[in-house]
Amino acid sequence: MIGVLTLTPYDYWRRAHAEHHASAGNLDERGVGDITTLTVREYHSLSARGKVGYRLYRHPAVMFGLGPAFLFLFKQRLPFGLMRSGALPWVSTLATNAAVAVVAVVVIWAVGLIPFLLVHLPIVLIASSAGVWLFYVQHQFEDTHWSRPPDWNFPYAAMHGASYYNLPAPLRWITGNIGMHHIHHLSSKVPFYRLPEILRDYPELANVGRISVRDSLACVKLVLWDERTQRLISLNEARAQQTGAPTASPPEAPRPVKG
Repeated sequence: MIGVLTLTPYDYWRRAHAEHHASAGNLDERGVGDITTLTVREYHSLSARGKVGYRLYRHPAVMFGLGPAFLFLFKQRLPFGLMRSGALPWVSTLATNAAVAVVAVVVIWAVGLIPFLLVHLPIVLIASSAGVWLFYVQHQFEDTHWSRPPDWNFPYAAMHGASYYNLPAPLRWITGNIGMHHIHHLSSKVPFYRLPEILRDYPELANVGRISVRDSLACVKLVLWDERTQRLISLNEARAQQTGAPTASPPEAPRPVKG
């Protein structure tokens, strides 16, 4: 029922989100439920057209404007990316589409097409952009974590590949505490209303991947993973590396310790 209100087929989301949790931070398992993130080396190996396409994809107007609108209004209507997952995503999607259509027809019949579009369409677009923004800053921050097997392991990637988005109390309530994303990734079965208890009982977790609202604004320009320094960097930094210009990059970080 919530999927109808959010234009998100439940089984489609469940499958994509489960794959995202199982592979987050794994450079060899990118592609499902993620924001596409290239390494510096991969970006430099692209053709001129490929580089333009990637820059357009990561541009804020696309990432937080056109992209969310496309995702919620069109892509989630037909889950082609999950055809190998069996019939359930398709059944869920088509049933959700039918329910959305019925609700829309009833509301349009009651208030008219123009009022419906003027009221509901902006709500959908604003909410979808806000949702993509939250997902973005939960993984696209400077000190996030990406690695390849055998260095990649689930607990470390969960805790260090997701941020603790330290939101003001009203926003924590509105977003269901999802800013405590590193805990959510480590144990997704913890209900959202109990996530603050984890931080209360284990206060050291409050300093892992912590970013403020102000910090999050700077994350927009970070679009490439630098395997050398183990951090997310901007295109300008990547160009400077290629030309040999001096940068403020820190020395190469050590590989994560398993366990």
